[in-house]
Amino acid sequence: MAEIHDPAEDGDLIAGPAKIAVPEDVAEAIRTLIRWSGDDPAREGLIDTPQRVARAWKEYCQGYGEDPAHHLARVFEEVGGYDEIVLLKDIPFQSHCEHHMAPIIGKASIAYLPKDHVVGISKLARVLHAFARRLQVQERLTAEVADCIWNGLKPVGVAVVIEASHACMTARGVRTPGVGMVTSRMMGVFRDDERSRQEVLKLMGY
Repeated sequence: MAEIHDPAEDGDLIAGPAKIAVPEDVAEAIRTLIRWSGDDPAREGLIDTPQRVARAWKEYCQGYGEDPAHHLARVFEEVGGYDEIVLLKDIPFQSHCEHHMAPIIGKASIAYLPKDHVVGISKLARVLHAFARRLQVQERLTAEVADCIWNGLKPVGVAVVIEASHACMTARGVRTPGVGMVTSRMMGVFRDDERSRQEVLKLMGY
């Protein structure tokens, strides 16, 4: 049975009124990592760390339990004849790289040119977060978001640009802070027509 948890205690992901139970093998794996790193998992400041880390990772990766396409299921056809670009700009997100499990922190701009209908703008952000809350590489994240919108809305064009900083590069390895990586995926008219591509990139600020 899951133990009772005060939501204000440490910011853990809450499942109803109870704290998510952490399997002992998961907690022990984190203790092993702490010992291997050179510290003592039994000291006061680290006693509860395995449970906190496990719950944090369950929250970081909650996108695995989510179908991003579900967010695009409800559309609206009464748009008053609007047939120009729809853009949600500079959406903040956080993910983790699959190579070092280090944070990826950035922003995304998502645009589409509707054909017959539009979707609520918050749904574009939900699609992004559903994919971002998984172990990722930025290139795949960019493609997955664009492909999901393309297949779900069947628009005339889709454009996704993601700019992010990777802790696996800034905090370890080459240790080069202040470096941003930009990836993009253009589909439909934004890929085939140079003028349309330049228009959407200008709206995004690129």
